[in-house]
Amino acid sequence: MSTEENKTVARRLVEEVINTGKLEDAAQYFIPNYVDHATPPGIPPGLDGFKAFFAAFRAAFPDLHYTIEDNIAEGDRVVQRATASGTMKGDFLGMPATGKNATWAEIHIVRVKDGKIVEHWASVDQLGMLQQLGLVPVPAQGS
Repeated sequence: MSTEENKTVARRLVEEVINTGKLEDAAQYFIPNYVDHATPPGIPPGLDGFKAFFAAFRAAFPDLHYTIEDNIAEGDRVVQRATASGTMKGDFLGMPATGKNATWAEIHIVRVKDGKIVEHWASVDQLGMLQQLGLVPVPAQGS
């Protein structure tokens, strides 16, 4: 597959599955036992874990939306710099709903083989998200 085709796979996953909540369509983007190096504790591995995580994430943030800022590919790797946003209307991973909106940055790397995602890594500004949601205090500013 070309780098452009790999970029399309990664972009379509975000736009057509994650942003819409159509998790039943996720199988067309992954091998069943893909390896996610960013799965939170308690989430099963592979495609089942992807679906479980995003079902819980979208239940907590029903208006969850990712905007892909950059979609860069080299060889079999695609890197996406994205901005995520949502309003926390439900509990998530033991954190109570706050009703607040947050916007945070994420970077994702996927490895694509034969048109399917086989590996995923991520770096997420979880601290910034949790501070905006009021779940972690913001440090006091010096005067």
